[in-house]
Amino acid sequence: MNAYEFARDEATRVVEAAYKKAVAAGELPEGEIPAVAVETPKDATNGDWACTFAMQCAKPLRLAPRKIAEAIVSNLELDGSCFASVDIAGPGFMNFTLNQSWYEGAVKNVLEMGKNYGRTTSKHPEKIMVEFVSANPTGPMHMGNARGGVLGDCLAEVLDWSGNEVTREFYINDAGNQVDKFAHSVEGRYIQEIRGEDAIEFDASWYQGDDIRVLAHDLVEQYGDSLMEKTPEERFAIIEGYGLPTNIARMKRDLARYKIEYDVWFKESTLHESGAVEAAVNLLTEKGATYETEDGALWLRSTDFGCDKDDVLRRANGFYTYFAADIAYHFNKFSIRGFDRVINIWGADHHGHVARLQKALDAIGVNGSERLEVVLMQLVRMMQGGEVVRMSKRTGKSLTLTDLLDEIPVDAARFFFNSRAAETQMEFDLDLAIKQDSDNPLYYIQYAHARICSVLRNIEEAGFALPDAAQTDLSVLSGTDERALIKSIALLPEEIVQAAVSRDPSRLNKYGVALAQLFHRFYNACRIKDADEPVRNARLALCMAAKQTIQNVLTIIGVDAPEKM
Repeated sequence: MNAYEFARDEATRVVEAAYKKAVAAGELPEGEIPAVAVETPKDATNGDWACTFAMQCAKPLRLAPRKIAEAIVSNLELDGSCFASVDIAGPGFMNFTLNQSWYEGAVKNVLEMGKNYGRTTSKHPEKIMVEFVSANPTGPMHMGNARGGVLGDCLAEVLDWSGNEVTREFYINDAGNQVDKFAHSVEGRYIQEIRGEDAIEFDASWYQGDDIRVLAHDLVEQYGDSLMEKTPEERFAIIEGYGLPTNIARMKRDLARYKIEYDVWFKESTLHESGAVEAAVNLLTEKGATYETEDGALWLRSTDFGCDKDDVLRRANGFYTYFAADIAYHFNKFSIRGFDRVINIWGADHHGHVARLQKALDAIGVNGSERLEVVLMQLVRMMQGGEVVRMSKRTGKSLTLTDLLDEIPVDAARFFFNSRAAETQMEFDLDLAIKQDSDNPLYYIQYAHARICSVLRNIEEAGFALPDAAQTDLSVLSGTDERALIKSIALLPEEIVQAAVSRDPSRLNKYGVALAQLFHRFYNACRIKDADEPVRNARLALCMAAKQTIQNVLTIIGVDAPEKM
């Protein structure tokens, strides 16, 4: 249950009923009234929910908002609702105060749902694919992949918890020029290792990383110099057949270490082998969306769709472009596999590609402008000792995902990369990520969970049984700190839904910190172990609800909830 949604619906229901009752009594005129709008006020002293319906109705009813509010409040029937009272403020705000039964129900709901607390059903569930990372298998994953991996994984999780059918997918770019360049790079280093650095000039356009040298060395250990006896075509095929699968396996290993598991690993090469790229381009041609130039190249009429230039689909040499493959890939997502919505996590440098792909999908008939979403992710700046980290100690090149996970815990990496919205540039403080005190937001949240576990252990060690919330009188949870904590706990389902709607899972990080802060405040203000039995049991039930909520938040982000620290 989403306790916040329930309260919002209740406020809407009682206001609508009160308006109809006031009309029937002749206290208000009947008119074309708007939908009832209710919201949570920033200042809780003004009530738990605020309704602006009276102001909305001033024009259609031709009455002062205050008079409308007075008529509605006088006709409100709160019995059986989750509200204790409604007050009028200012020109006609109606401020609702939640009753005790709402607070009690919120605590019981958490303990009844357990590990599923926070999950909701959607009124309009969708079959959604989230495609993220999709790094070229020609080298190690970098910091952009590290951030995109967490953002994609956490977004997929909140979409799932919000009632959608979600698939996580990695698109393997195992075709095209970059794969040829990769194989030539490994071949060049292999020849150099067998016959010396001067045996072959290493082309400046080839991949220069130490990972290429490692692959070449592996080939030497496996084949010795026997590959030199092969024809160039045979040698190239062996090297390509070894290098790509090896790098893909390493990607899977590193992402699993990063707690990311994909439902589908989709190879670009299958699109070419199956004829899907050619079929997609032919379909565009049938719809009149292409033209051919004198040199035999085939172009998409992108300018007809509002783009600044046309795009090549098939080069004069007969090879299809990456853009053509991308169109075929997304056509496969929508028309072959039947996804209602596709969300891609891309680097901000790909912003110019978004509209082009959406318009191409519109032209092919799958409504890409509406069904394809692209979350553009800004760069990450790694900081240590107050300075930018530019180099990797191991490779001398840019910091890789493996380097990062060798430096800091996986949980810290996941939490910190999810701490900002994707469109926000971020600084990743490596020193803060490993800090073991309340300055570290992850430590602060995990410590709250561990502290609750300690409270519960101490209670049991003292000979007291943990309470059954269903049998516990929760009406004593009426203090300010208790109610503030309950309201925060009750907010989790709403936070998950809003994170999914806004495509911003970083909301869960902020929510977790706020929840931990309220628990620590409650813990410092409210006695538990030495309180009277009814109060002790009620507060223990609240502790158990807070523990479960924190655990679920951390689960969604993909980090552990330790019982001891």
